[in-house]
This record gives sequence, C-alpha cells and structure tokens, in this order.
Amino acid sequence: MNWKKAMVAVPLSVGLLVPTFQVASAHDGEHHHPHASVSTPASDLRASLDALLSEHAFLAVVAMQKGIDGAEDFEQAAGALNANTNDLSAAVASVYGEEGGAAFKEIWSSHIGYFVDYVTATAEENEEGRQQALAELDEYTAEQAAFLDTATESRLKASELEAGLKMHVEQLVWAFDNYVAGDFDKAYDNVRHAIEHMYEPGKGLSWAITDQFPEKFENTSVDTPAADLRADLNHLFAEHAALAVLAMQKGIDGAGDFENAAGALNENTADLSVAVGSVYGEEGGAAFEEIWSSHIGYFVDYVVATGEENEEGREVAIAELEEYKVEQAAFLDTATEGRLKAADLEEGLQMHIDELLLAFNSYNEANYETTYNTIRESYAHMFGVGEMMSGAIVDQFPENFEKDMPTDMPAAGMGGAADNGMNAAIAWTVAGLISAIVLTQVIAFRRKATQE
Repeated sequence: MNWKKAMVAVPLSVGLLVPTFQVASAHDGEHHHPHASVSTPASDLRASLDALLSEHAFLAVVAMQKGIDGAEDFEQAAGALNANTNDLSAAVASVYGEEGGAAFKEIWSSHIGYFVDYVTATAEENEEGRQQALAELDEYTAEQAAFLDTATESRLKASELEAGLKMHVEQLVWAFDNYVAGDFDKAYDNVRHAIEHMYEPGKGLSWAITDQFPEKFENTSVDTPAADLRADLNHLFAEHAALAVLAMQKGIDGAGDFENAAGALNENTADLSVAVGSVYGEEGGAAFEEIWSSHIGYFVDYVVATGEENEEGREVAIAELEEYKVEQAAFLDTATEGRLKAADLEEGLQMHIDELLLAFNSYNEANYETTYNTIRESYAHMFGVGEMMSGAIVDQFPENFEKDMPTDMPAAGMGGAADNGMNAAIAWTVAGLISAIVLTQVIAFRRKATQE
C-alpha cells in the first residue's frame, strides 16, 4: 500500500471528524461574543480527536483487565475497542483519504494486538512472550511515528512522536501490571494518567491538520484559551462517565479493586470541583462538589440495592437521581446567569443518568453488546456537556479568552501533562473572574437549597 502518496490527499469531509451531541444549547444569541468561541472548525476537530484518542486509552484498560480476569464480557470490551479504532481510522481517512485511513488502521490495530499478546503471555506466566510483546510495541511506536510525520509533512516530528507513543504504551502496561499485582492504587493512578495523556496528541495532531489545510478549517486555531478550556472540561466530564461505569461494574462484581475505582472517581470529582471553583469561587466550587457528589452516591445506592435484589431501594435511588438532576440544573443556570437553561440542563442530565443506568443494568443482565454500545454513547455525550459548559463560561467572561493566537506549533506533541504529574484541567484556572453578583447568586441558591 502506497500510504506515503496517500498523505497528500485533500481532506474529504471535515464533518466525519465532528460527532453529533444531543445536548442543550450553551447560550442564547443575545449573549454571543464572536471574538472568543469554544466552537470553531478547529476546536471541533480537536474535540473529536480528543474523544476518540482518550476513549481508546480507557477501553484498552478495560479490555486488558477483562482479558486477564477471563471475564465473560471480554469479547464485547475488545469489540468496543475495535469500534473505536474504526472510528479513529475513518477520521484519519476523512483528512488523508481512504488509503491513508487504511494504512493508519493497519498500524494502529497492530499495537492493540501486541497488548493482547502481552496480556496472554502474562496469563500464561510466559516472560519470554511478555518481552516479545514489548519489543513489538517498541517497533510499533517507530512505525506509527513515521506514518504521522509523513502524513503531516513533518509538522509532527517522528522523534517527538516516538517519545509520546512510548509513554502511551508504558502507561497502559503499568496500569495493567499493577492491576495484576494487586497494587490497585498505582493501577488507577496510571489509568487516569493514560486517559489524560491522550488529550495532548489530540491537540498536536489537530494543530498539524489545521496548519496543513487551514482553508478547510476557516483559518481557525486549535490553540486558544477557549479551546483549551473546552478540552479540559471535556476531559473531566468524559473521565467521570468512564470511571462511573467502571466503578459500578466493580461494585456489582464485588471486585477487590472497587474501592480504588471509586477512589479514582472521587478524585475526578475533586478535580472537576476545583475547575468550577476557579471560575465561580471556592464557595461555588464547594457547592458544585456537594451536588455532583450526591449523584455518585445515588448510583452507589442503586448498585447496592441491585446486589441485594431490593427493588424498593433501586426505586428510591432513581427518585434521588431525579431530585439531583433538578438541583444540579438550577445551580448551573444560576451560576451562568441563565446561559445554561435549567430545562435544557435537566434533559441533558437525564440522558447521562439513563446512559449510566442502562450500561449498568445491561451489564448485570449479561447483555454485553448493549453495555458497551451504551458506554461509548455515554462517553461521547460528555464531550457535548464540556462544549456546552465551556461555551457558557467563555460567553460569560469573553475578555479572559480573547488573547492573541499563537503562530507556532503548541507544546502539545505527544508528551502530555502526565509528564510532570500535573492535572491539565487545572491549568486554565481563572480564579477571581467571577463577579460579586454572580457569586452571591450561587451562594444564595445553595443556602436556600440547604434550608429546604
């Protein structure tokens, strides 16, 4: 296959790279500020690649755990990972042509196969097989890096790409090895780093594509404060969905790592609350955390009741989730000064609740095809939530997102925030932006809710 020749193909369809989200509108036209926007052709591309690349990391973790455990749903978990590969390859093909997409798929799929080899060798206690798989993964990083260097006409450098790809491989291997060894704290630290890391290649690759074909993306940039905010919220909201699904599965299975999975979910909540607090003040962040945490608790109640075959307990948990939905929607409506409408938010929150319950119930009923289809839908849905929330914030404080656009490649090759252990979601902190009026509204709302 002459994939090098295919790299010069003109982008076929930008639309293939942009998923459709069924979420509420971020704001009404009266609030629109055209100079700072989270929704541009370039930032849409970045979000689409972020979604697929980060989902790959999550699904790879799940499939490897299921494989070593000999779980009944291993094939469906692996199938979801393969479906992600198909979607990612279609995205590449929409830019670099069908031949380029096929070449990418062949290389990308190979590293998934090598991870399978590593899991199999681990299960067989075959150290030679493990080392062989690692050697093949090392060869993969060189081949994948060369492909992307050629595809982007050296906008992405092979040497830098190799370093980032090796990090991706190491994070997944570490997450798996620690899981097998029963060191679940380290395992879930690596899981979170593996997911987070993939937002860096998402930014780097989308930058290269938009620099390569600027007219196809209306000369917009992926490297703006608004696009960064959207990416950071996408990361935390999507990770929430992923970790919630995993924790619910571990809970009903009575797995030894349930507490660690739940702990990772709680860490995500803390990070998300800090992000909210950086915009709406510490009290606003604390109020958000209290409400957001409650719905995680209600999901736990639902899992416990399911395990006890307590139908009344399940119904109580669902009723509590209904109340949560209303309270969360009202909070965000108030905080954003009506840019996010409570009625629209309730609809979106109900979708999130329904997706997690369907993913869990179908898992408990061994309807694994439905489980993993729903997991993918719930993950994608949260990128719409991130766009919606970031859009409201940028609209509310436009002056803080109207900076000069850089002309050089952003520092976002394939290294990633995991290099220094920092949470990328906090890097956009804009503490002090909130006006006294809005903060007073948020605090007043929480006090009223508490009193009631």
